[in-house]
Amino acid sequence: MTRYLISFDDGAMTFPEEELSAVAEVAHAVVEEAKNAGVWVFGGGLHSHETVSVVATDGTVSDGPFPESKAYIGGFAVVDVPSREEALEWAAKIAVACRCAQEVREFVPDPTV
Repeated sequence: MTRYLISFDDGAMTFPEEELSAVAEVAHAVVEEAKNAGVWVFGGGLHSHETVSVVATDGTVSDGPFPESKAYIGGFAVVDVPSREEALEWAAKIAVACRCAQEVREFVPDPTV
């Protein structure tokens, strides 16, 4: 099996605020479906990139995102599936549930895991 990151950009969910509970309900149902299928590893939504801290290689901490960053992850899911095609199928379900496009990227295999 291979792990895939399914993610969307911060600000991609552009539906009206009053629809948030309905979207959350559908999204949670997809998560439960993935858990029941045995492919769910981990996932969740992230707070705004405005609240990020960056830790430099020397240990210095600065508030705010990397200045050169143009896109920020708003939410993600990690699935462990047998094929890219299946990862794309899960991404499609998440896209419908969250009402926004999803990016799919394969993790580099780690032979020690």
